[in-house]
Amino acid sequence: QVQVVESGGGLVQPGGSLRLSCTASGNVVGVNSMGWYRQGPGKQRDVVAVSASGGRTAYADSVKDRFTISRDNANNTVYLQMNSLKLEDTDVYYCYALVITRPDNRNLGVWGQGTLVTVSS
Repeated sequence: QVQVVESGGGLVQPGGSLRLSCTASGNVVGVNSMGWYRQGPGKQRDVVAVSASGGRTAYADSVKDRFTISRDNANNTVYLQMNSLKLEDTDVYYCYALVITRPDNRNLGVWGQGTLVTVSS
Protein backbone atom coordinates (compact mmCIF):
# COMPACT_ATOMS: atom_id res chain seq x y z
CA GLN A 1 0.00 0.00 0.00
CA VAL A 2 1.21 3.47 -0.91
CA GLN A 3 -0.33 6.71 0.31
CA VAL A 4 0.17 10.22 -1.02
CA VAL A 5 -1.13 12.93 1.26
CA GLU A 6 -1.22 16.68 0.61
CA SER A 7 -1.57 19.49 3.11
CA GLY A 8 -1.33 23.26 3.25
CA GLY A 9 -4.29 24.46 1.25
CA GLY A 10 -6.57 27.20 2.47
CA LEU A 11 -7.90 30.69 1.92
CA VAL A 12 -5.54 33.51 1.02
CA GLN A 13 -5.93 37.03 -0.31
CA PRO A 14 -4.66 38.01 -3.75
CA GLY A 15 -0.94 38.69 -3.59
CA GLY A 16 -0.52 36.35 -0.65
CA SER A 17 1.44 33.12 -0.27
CA LEU A 18 0.78 29.50 0.59
CA ARG A 19 2.99 26.45 0.88
CA LEU A 20 1.69 23.04 -0.05
CA SER A 21 3.28 19.81 1.14
CA CYS A 22 2.93 16.27 -0.14
CA THR A 23 4.40 13.07 1.30
CA ALA A 24 4.48 9.58 -0.15
CA SER A 25 4.50 6.82 2.45
CA GLY A 26 3.90 3.11 2.91
CA ASN A 27 5.72 0.48 0.88
CA VAL A 28 7.97 3.05 -0.80
CA VAL A 29 11.65 2.54 -1.49
CA GLY A 30 12.04 5.90 -3.17
CA VAL A 31 10.42 8.38 -5.52
CA ASN A 32 11.33 9.04 -9.14
CA SER A 33 9.30 12.17 -9.75
CA MET A 34 6.71 14.22 -7.91
CA GLY A 35 4.51 16.97 -9.20
CA TRP A 36 1.62 19.26 -8.58
CA TYR A 37 -1.48 19.53 -10.72
CA ARG A 38 -4.64 21.55 -10.35
CA GLN A 39 -8.21 21.15 -11.42
CA GLY A 40 -11.25 23.39 -11.30
CA PRO A 41 -14.92 22.39 -11.55
CA GLY A 42 -15.67 20.96 -14.97
CA LYS A 43 -12.09 21.42 -16.13
CA GLN A 44 -9.27 19.03 -16.93
CA ARG A 45 -6.43 18.45 -14.53
CA ASP A 46 -3.45 20.56 -15.59
CA VAL A 47 0.19 20.38 -14.60
CA VAL A 48 1.47 23.14 -12.34
CA ALA A 49 5.02 22.04 -11.55
CA VAL A 50 7.04 18.85 -11.72
CA SER A 51 10.23 17.77 -10.01
CA ALA A 52 11.93 14.90 -11.81
CA SER A 53 14.76 12.71 -10.65
CA GLY A 54 18.09 14.42 -10.83
CA GLY A 55 16.68 17.75 -9.75
CA ARG A 56 15.10 18.86 -12.99
CA THR A 57 12.01 21.00 -12.64
CA ALA A 58 9.35 22.30 -14.99
CA TYR A 59 6.55 24.80 -14.55
CA ALA A 60 3.39 25.83 -16.31
CA ASP A 61 3.83 29.22 -17.95
CA SER A 62 1.08 30.67 -15.79
CA VAL A 63 3.01 30.06 -12.56
CA LYS A 64 6.61 30.64 -13.61
CA ASP A 65 8.40 33.16 -11.39
CA ARG A 66 5.63 32.86 -8.78
CA PHE A 67 5.66 29.19 -7.73
CA THR A 68 8.63 27.08 -6.67
CA ILE A 69 8.70 23.30 -6.38
CA SER A 70 11.21 21.62 -4.10
CA ARG A 71 11.83 18.16 -2.68
CA ASP A 72 13.02 16.47 0.47
CA ASN A 73 14.13 13.13 -0.96
CA ALA A 74 14.99 11.66 2.43
CA ASN A 75 11.35 12.00 3.45
CA ASN A 76 9.70 11.44 0.04
CA THR A 77 8.18 14.89 0.29
CA VAL A 78 7.56 17.61 -2.27
CA TYR A 79 6.64 21.21 -1.59
CA LEU A 80 5.02 23.93 -3.66
CA GLN A 81 5.73 27.46 -2.53
CA MET A 82 3.12 29.72 -4.08
CA ASN A 83 3.73 33.47 -4.02
CA SER A 84 1.88 36.42 -5.56
CA LEU A 85 -1.28 34.37 -5.72
CA LYS A 86 -3.99 35.43 -8.12
CA LEU A 87 -7.73 34.85 -8.18
CA GLU A 88 -7.26 32.45 -11.06
CA ASP A 89 -5.01 30.22 -8.97
CA THR A 90 -8.09 29.06 -7.09
CA ASP A 91 -8.38 25.31 -7.65
CA VAL A 92 -8.00 21.93 -6.05
CA TYR A 93 -4.32 21.05 -6.09
CA TYR A 94 -3.30 17.42 -6.49
CA CYS A 95 0.03 15.81 -5.83
CA TYR A 96 1.28 13.00 -8.07
CA ALA A 97 4.14 10.73 -7.10
CA LEU A 98 5.89 8.16 -9.27
CA VAL A 99 7.21 5.89 -6.54
CA ILE A 100 9.36 2.80 -6.42
CA THR A 101 7.53 0.17 -4.41
CA ARG A 102 8.86 -2.31 -1.91
CA PRO A 103 9.66 -5.21 -2.18
CA ASP A 104 9.41 -5.56 -5.95
CA ASN A 105 11.09 -2.27 -6.96
CA ARG A 106 8.45 -1.44 -9.55
CA ASN A 107 7.24 2.01 -10.57
CA LEU A 108 3.79 3.03 -9.42
CA GLY A 109 1.98 6.31 -10.04
CA VAL A 110 -0.17 7.50 -7.14
CA TRP A 111 -2.41 10.56 -6.78
CA GLY A 112 -3.20 12.35 -3.57
CA GLN A 113 -6.71 13.29 -2.54
CA GLY A 114 -6.28 16.98 -3.32
CA THR A 115 -6.16 20.15 -1.26
CA LEU A 116 -8.25 23.24 -1.96
CA VAL A 117 -6.58 26.59 -2.55
CA THR A 118 -8.91 29.58 -2.57
CA VAL A 119 -7.65 33.03 -3.51
CA SER A 120 -10.21 35.64 -2.61
CA SER A 121 -10.45 39.12 -1.19
